[in-house]
Amino acid sequence: MTTRFFLETPRLRLRPFTEDDLDRVVSLDNDPGVRRFIDAGRPVSRDTVRRETLPRLLGRGFWAAEESASGEWLGWFCLEPESEPGWAVVELGYRLHRTAWGRGCATEGARALVHKAFTDLGAERVTAQTMTVNTASRRVLEKSGLRYVRTFFEEWPETIEGSEHGDVAYALTREEWARSNRPEPPMTA
Repeated sequence: MTTRFFLETPRLRLRPFTEDDLDRVVSLDNDPGVRRFIDAGRPVSRDTVRRETLPRLLGRGFWAAEESASGEWLGWFCLEPESEPGWAVVELGYRLHRTAWGRGCATEGARALVHKAFTDLGAERVTAQTMTVNTASRRVLEKSGLRYVRTFFEEWPETIEGSEHGDVAYALTREEWARSNRPEPPMTA
């Protein structure tokens, strides 16, 4: 069976999730560093991933990320639609193994998804949220063209380090993207 990819970049391939991704997601969701800004890195049971997480990832707008050259599973990206039907407003997200950190993979995947959202999916607005103190994720969003909108505070069931600084919202409209999106110059050897 040939895998059909939703999106390919120079270093990444995004494909639909399958039930076979369960162990990969369990591994990703049990890395305390990966989930540090989500739930303070608390472990997640395999059963919880099977019953709750994987069904969401199997839904519309989520893709497993692989390294193009090696096929190594890196994590996932999403453009989760904020309403049905269509893709008018989507929330950009990603969760990658630490092996992909610091290599530009998050930025490469996020930029490609923003481009696809506006050119192929008909999105009018791409949004994203992260903790104020998650500077690495904020840099990815900014490099992907999203702009800071506001800082907000929500009540969470558990307090995690840094939550006293709130969360930040980012967004980019189709019009803003079109004004700033210029073709990249041709690559030279």
